[in-house]
Amino acid sequence: MGVSGIRGILGAGMNPEIAVRFSAAFASRLREGLVVVGRDTRPSGRFLIRAVSSALQFGGLSVVDLGISSTPTVELMVQELGASGGVIISASHNGPEWNALKFLNSGGEFLSAQEMEELRGLADSGEPLFSEPVEFGALSEDATGDAVHIRRILELPLIDRERIADARFRAVVDCVNGAGSRIVPALLKSVGVTVVELFTDTGGAFPHDPEPRPENLIELSEAVKNEKADIGFACDPDADRLVLVDEEGTVCTEELTLAITADFILSREKGPLVANMSTSRLIDDVGSKHHVPVHRSKVGEAHVIGLMKETGAVIGGEGNGGVIYPSLHYGRDAMVGMVLVLQALAEEGVTLKTRVSSLPEYHIVKEKIASDTDLTGIEERFKNHFRGSSNTLDGIRIDMDNGWIHLRSSNTEPVVRIIAEARSLDEARRYIDDAYKMLKTCDETAL
Repeated sequence: MGVSGIRGILGAGMNPEIAVRFSAAFASRLREGLVVVGRDTRPSGRFLIRAVSSALQFGGLSVVDLGISSTPTVELMVQELGASGGVIISASHNGPEWNALKFLNSGGEFLSAQEMEELRGLADSGEPLFSEPVEFGALSEDATGDAVHIRRILELPLIDRERIADARFRAVVDCVNGAGSRIVPALLKSVGVTVVELFTDTGGAFPHDPEPRPENLIELSEAVKNEKADIGFACDPDADRLVLVDEEGTVCTEELTLAITADFILSREKGPLVANMSTSRLIDDVGSKHHVPVHRSKVGEAHVIGLMKETGAVIGGEGNGGVIYPSLHYGRDAMVGMVLVLQALAEEGVTLKTRVSSLPEYHIVKEKIASDTDLTGIEERFKNHFRGSSNTLDGIRIDMDNGWIHLRSSNTEPVVRIIAEARSLDEARRYIDDAYKMLKTCDETAL
């Protein structure tokens, strides 16, 4: 179970029985009102959304089904319709053998970690969840989600549609045949961008590993060069993460998405910046440039949003390409990220490659290892080996003069994640190798 919902491999890990149980528990928390549901394009979503909707209706709640919709679109529609909550059926960047349920409160935001623990406790309790006679809730469909989302983005004070249109951008988009496949082209065309669609078939399978990382975006890179485009955009299946490709076909590290948008926002609005513990040091550089405080949260969108609210942050997100702009809503949103990047390039009159070159250069390496090691047992060894400033808010992160390393248990998979960043790629990889050796030694000792 992640901080925002439940996720598993189809079969024992995710099935209609699980979906019904958790949706019934969610309905018992809400008791009345309207719930907005939406899904990404993976085949299992068609079946799970029926199970979710039926359980909610049997619990006395009315359901509005958005059909195939991006995660941020569902979040915004909860607000738009004044709903009591929402359920998103999507396993985000995971492959089609995975699916997940993500639960939203009345503000269109993910439930907190504590709320999710309470929901799981109720779902797993074995207690009857349909014990009282109820009046069944209604079911309706709403196809306006994309239009509402686009309108809300274009209404943002910082967005100047004419300014972007005057720049005559040409963009290639890879939506991995996911939930962004309709809204992304529509949004970009609405601001005058010429769009070349690469993978935007909502009825198609994922054409490659759906996580938007450089090694999975070879076709997009080639298409940007062949089409002589100004920029390429890639998102994950539920369109809350964004990766950029420059005009030469170079796939930018996902860490640059938040750095570029934060740099632009902070040049117009002053206020704190929030990112998670695994996000690049670029964020600290951007905060320093604009003389604003930078705060770090545990990994997980709900944790980032909680700290953003606490500190009054004007921009925040995660280094996986997740931009959270609270002037629109508290949620990672690839679509608002795209338009903010285009606005920045149009106003500054520069290419993406030039914009990227204006930021400090770091190299980040992200690995995951199947391991059930208790990380508390490795903290002292980490501190002694990687000498620097340590932080144990979420696993353990050590900041050194030339870089940092972060070791933590995943929220979404049974793995340990190791993230390292340094001025050189070799140094970042050396940090990873050293951490892996320590983990392996701990695993062998545990045996």
